Amino acid sequence: MIADLVDIARLHSADAAQRVPHLAFQPDAMSNTPVLTMGEVVTSYYLRLNVADEAGVLANVTSILAKAGISIDAVLQREADEVGGEGATQTDLIILTHDCVEAKMNEALAQMQALKTVLAPIVRIRKEELA
Repeated sequence: MIADLVDIARLHSADAAQRVPHLAFQPDAMSNTPVLTMGEVVTSYYLRLNVADEAGVLANVTSILAKAGISIDAVLQREADEVGGEGATQTDLIILTHDCVEAKMNEALAQMQALKTVLAPIVRIRKEELA
């Protein structure tokens, strides 16, 4: 019913320039919008790493990010949990980054994942600001 009213308003509009396009879609509005590959996308990230609770783990992870030119916004390390026997512990390391190119993040994640002290697949979530 609402669509019928919109169609009637379109038909009876005195000025063609003021007509509302169907569902307000303007096909020419996006013709000049560049489309980036995912590797070129720039955004910030939320990373969660499950790591061994050992000296130097944070230094190894942050040095990989630094070498890739990825700046850290915030870091949170959760309290360590004991796993298995003999006092082995692990913890979650949460890192928020500043904006960076996705290709650089992919390279850094591959290097971090290869570390023996990273115990599970790294969780990555893109942080998008809707402005």
